[in-house]
Order: sequence, then structure tokens, then C-alpha cells
Amino acid sequence: MGPVKSLWAMVQGDPVFMRRVNGWLAILWILMIPISLMMGWLDSVVYVSALSLWALVSGHWSAWQAARVEVAQMEDAKKRDKEDIVAEVVAALLARTDLEPAGSPVKERGGSSAAAAN
Repeated sequence: MGPVKSLWAMVQGDPVFMRRVNGWLAILWILMIPISLMMGWLDSVVYVSALSLWALVSGHWSAWQAARVEVAQMEDAKKRDKEDIVAEVVAALLARTDLEPAGSPVKERGGSSAAAAN
């Protein structure tokens, strides 16, 4: 059961693969509409029941996938809120250059800060 679970986890974690699979399944079910009509399968209670069950399962699966995405987005937003990227960039610039923070007295090279004010 271990390889099946790891394969399932890999498939679930690949959004490109999931988008392709769901796209092809949508095309398949669209093609099944005229086939079902021509073959008279829509008169079969078993066929309509199977379609209803598939619709129920796929709807819940889609909602579950959307909820997983929303949870991941909320976690990313909380992480970004805790980070202060602007302050980190300013601190790095001040550490690597001879810039002064805004509001500090201006110092001229070879002169005093009082001479710069005049």
C-alpha cells in the first residue's frame, strides 16, 4: 500500500498534472453526452445512478481541492504578514553602503554636518 500512497501524494501535489487530467475527463464526459443519447443509456436507472454518484464524488473532490488551495494561500498570507521585507532591504542597504537613514544629519565628506545645513 506504500507505493500507491506515494503515487497518490505525487499526483495530488502536481497541479499541472491534475489540470490536464481534469481537462481530459471534462472532454470525455462532454463526448459521452451524445453517445449516451444515441445508445439509449439515459433510460437506464443504473447508468443515471452511476452518473449521479460520479457527479457527487467529483463535486466533493473539487471542493476539497479548492479548500486545500485556500488553506495554503492563507498560510502564505500569514507568513508574508510576519515578514517585513522592506525593513530587511533597508537594513541590508545601510549595512553595505554609506547611506544614512532618513532624518539623520547629513555629513559631507571632509566637512562637518553644520556646514551642510547652511
